[in-house]
Amino acid sequence: MTGEALISTTDLAISSALLLANAGISLALRLGVARSLLVAAVRALVQLLLVGMVLRTVFALQSPWLIGLVALFMFASASREVYARQQRKLKGLWGFGIGAGTTMVAMVLATFLGLLVLRPHPWWSAEVLIPLVGLVLGNIMNGVSLTLNAFSSGLVRERSAIEARLALGATRQQALGSLQRRAVHAGVIPALNQMSAAGIITLPGMMTGQILAGMSPFEAAKYQILVLFLIGGGAALGAIAMSGWMAQRVSDERDRLRLDRLESPAQDDAA
Repeated sequence: MTGEALISTTDLAISSALLLANAGISLALRLGVARSLLVAAVRALVQLLLVGMVLRTVFALQSPWLIGLVALFMFASASREVYARQQRKLKGLWGFGIGAGTTMVAMVLATFLGLLVLRPHPWWSAEVLIPLVGLVLGNIMNGVSLTLNAFSSGLVRERSAIEARLALGATRQQALGSLQRRAVHAGVIPALNQMSAAGIITLPGMMTGQILAGMSPFEAAKYQILVLFLIGGGAALGAIAMSGWMAQRVSDERDRLRLDRLESPAQDDAA
C-alpha cells in the first residue's frame, strides 16, 4: 500500500460489516447493545468526516489564531467530558475548574515537550500542533477523568474509615494517602497498558498509519515511542495533580472531611 491509496465510500461500507453484524446479533439475542453500537458508529462517521473537512481548511490557511481556536475547542470539549463522566461531582465551579485546570497543565507541558523534539517551522504549524494536541489531550482526559472518578467514589465508600483515621490524629495526607494512590493507579492504567503492549501485542495507531503511508517501520517506531512517552507522562501528571487537588478540596485546613462539597447523584442510597 502506498501513500496515494484512497479509501472510497464502498471501502468504508465494507469495513462496517462486522459492526453491523454484531448489531444484528444483539437484536436477535436481545443483548441491548445494538442501539449503542449503531449510534456510536454514526457519531464517529459524522464527527470524523466533519473534522476532516475543517482541518483541511485549517491546514490550508495556516492561521495561528485559527489553529489556537481549534486547540482551545478541543481542550474545552475534553474538560467538559472530564466533568460529565463523574458520578460524584464537586459542587459549583470547582467541579469543572479542577478537571479543566489539571487537563490544561498536563496538556501544555506534554505538547511543549513534543514541539521541542519535533521542532516544526513555524512552531504552531497546524499539521504538527493539532494532531499532537489531539493525541496527548485524549489520553490526559482519560487519566484525569478516571482518577477523579476513582477518588470521589472511593471517598464516599470509605468515609467511615477515613474519618476514623482523622479522629485518631492522622493528617488529611495520611488519611487520604491510600485512596490517592489507588485513584492515581486507576488513572494511569490505560497509558501503562498502551506502553506495555506496544510492539508485542499491538502496533499503535500512529505507527501503523505511518507505515501504511510508506514510512520506514524503524522511523515510524521512533515517532510512536515519542508519542507514547508524551501521553504516558501527560496522563500520569494529570492523575497525580488531580488526586492532590481533590485531597485538598474535600478536606479543610483543620483536617476535616468535607463531603458536603460533593454533589449527591439522584440514585444515591441512604448512606
